[in-house]
Amino acid sequence: MKLTPAQIDAFHTDGYLFFPSLFTPDEVAVLNAEVPALYARREAYNVREKGSDAVRTNFAAHMYSEPFARLGRHPRMIEPVQDLFDEKLYMHQFKINGKMAFEGDVWQWHQDYGTWKNDDLMPTERAMNVAIFLDDVNEFNGPLMFIPGSHRKGVVDAKHDLTTTSYPLWTVDNDLIRQLVQRGGGKNGGIVSPKGPAGSMILFHSCLVHASTSNLSPWNRVSVYLSLCAVSNHIRRHKRPEYIAHRDFTPIECLPDDCLVNPRPVDLPWRDGMPASALVTSTEELRQAA
Repeated sequence: MKLTPAQIDAFHTDGYLFFPSLFTPDEVAVLNAEVPALYARREAYNVREKGSDAVRTNFAAHMYSEPFARLGRHPRMIEPVQDLFDEKLYMHQFKINGKMAFEGDVWQWHQDYGTWKNDDLMPTERAMNVAIFLDDVNEFNGPLMFIPGSHRKGVVDAKHDLTTTSYPLWTVDNDLIRQLVQRGGGKNGGIVSPKGPAGSMILFHSCLVHASTSNLSPWNRVSVYLSLCAVSNHIRRHKRPEYIAHRDFTPIECLPDDCLVNPRPVDLPWRDGMPASALVTSTEELRQAA
């Protein structure tokens, strides 16, 4: 899947692209069928909501689930980012975020690169998220909110919030959010929230400031996030467990476009369980590769 010049211009201006219904209902059904069993596992890679049994984030499913391993090599998700970076990519992070009905908690205003820089020593912002909706997303079930153009501000000041939710995040303070929203158009476009049917996809810059509210509706809002990083921009520190910030910088090789409905064989390194090494961390900076 190649981006058009107009799409590339829009991405550089706004910091995101939205592709409604990019994946078919049959393709989404393959992925959704796998989610309940993944969320039921009592493993470190399932982070649950604060004070609740609902899964907030499932990490690294591409390492032990065949459908998600194929999604992690899908050309509709990989090729647009390769176009923008003009470089091969590796999987920095893979998440299935479960903003579950009535229980899905807030994600505070933040930049993804803020976390990747502060925690993982990722050198530059040559990484981004590509997300696919596994449920219909509407104004009631906690959709993503973006501040268009905020990526052009670069890396902004953030504080490490360890208490608001069950997952630590480098968050942006309210005064700066007000400034960014006003600069982006205030009530006339300063915040946008792409919504659409299951199978829709969003691609967004790692410095784009974004958030989502809690889900008080009776509808789940499960989404998959591929955090794709240019190989030359790989992380330099292993402060976080490997199931959160991956250490294999091998370039992703895409599968055929129909790989979700016509399965191809894929490697599943953690098929028989996550290795103990995936929990080992080090705060020492790694020597930069030649």
